[in-house]
Amino acid sequence: MRLIGRRVRVVLHASHLVVYDKNVEVARHERLIAKGAVRLDLDHYLEALVRKPGAFPGSTVLEQARSAGKFTPVYDAWWDQTKKIHGERDGTRALIEVLLLGRHLPHEHVVAGLAAALRAGPLTADAVALEARKAAQAETEPGPGTDHLAPGKLPATVTSLNEWRLAHLPPDTRPLPSVTPYDQLLRRRRGSGGDHHEG
Repeated sequence: MRLIGRRVRVVLHASHLVVYDKNVEVARHERLIAKGAVRLDLDHYLEALVRKPGAFPGSTVLEQARSAGKFTPVYDAWWDQTKKIHGERDGTRALIEVLLLGRHLPHEHVVAGLAAALRAGPLTADAVALEARKAAQAETEPGPGTDHLAPGKLPATVTSLNEWRLAHLPPDTRPLPSVTPYDQLLRRRRGSGGDHHEG
């Protein structure tokens, strides 16, 4: 969107073309051989689709993303469940927000986040983002008990946000509370209670 109306440089190679803004590469696309062929990139339409989510189902860009393997069955499964809970419009908008995560997180982590959120039940883009970041963290910092997993495979457990926060708190070094002062108060009360008579 930021390059609309600006002059860019395009370098055409045998199998792909590269677009540069000054000396910075801003896009790389597969070169289409057939005359008049069109390749649409789903990522280029996400801002418009957030405003008009009704245009997304049945769109050419969605079909091309499916055929290219970028819109995998886990996206469809998550989308179907989200539409049941939030309705067609809001469910589709949530899916588009998930697709926008792909600009900041690798595709495989977003897919892992979708699968984990689908199993756990919180069908929101925020839940997918949290699970995707956990997948990325688990990949870079394998924890205890994950040595037996094959490379790239994550455990099928989902940790709640509260459990994760509690696990990352520093240890509590304060002494355990004591009820001894209260016991002394009870002894005093019992000792003076025999002399008190109601009038």
